[in-house]
Amino acid sequence: MEAANRGASEAGGLSVGLNISPPFEQHPNPYATHRLSLEFHYFFMRKLWFAHLARAMVAFPGGFGTLDELFEILTLAQTRKLDRRIPVILFGRSFWEEVLDVEALVRHGTVSPEDLALFKYAEEPAEALRLIQEGIEPDGTGPAPSIARSRNRRRPR
Repeated sequence: MEAANRGASEAGGLSVGLNISPPFEQHPNPYATHRLSLEFHYFFMRKLWFAHLARAMVAFPGGFGTLDELFEILTLAQTRKLDRRIPVILFGRSFWEEVLDVEALVRHGTVSPEDLALFKYAEEPAEALRLIQEGIEPDGTGPAPSIARSRNRRRPR
């Protein structure tokens, strides 16, 4: 998150910082816009705000926390629980293909082949930006058509 906040800061933009207060020492990074830096005690509340505010997600190689946040967004997208389409970009294909054998999930029938379209890989910042721009809704806020349709279906009684 610090790298994203730093990039936004150096470009003169505002950036949101969603910090967690774990049992070990961690402080908000200095690049998040001060008035937009929030601290959470519970991980689930932090992830809720990530999902609520996000217009795109770029996941860089990371550990359990990164995987947790990535799978949260992918699961919400898979189950159509998001208000809008959120492009998910996995930066560094070799890392992600080694860590996540998503083809095995398809072979074992735990995800559908269509679920592989929920994310894309990028190797360069310009490529990630292009994928984000292609995947974000034109006004940046509206729901994706498939999600809007799913909300209009009547549920069986």
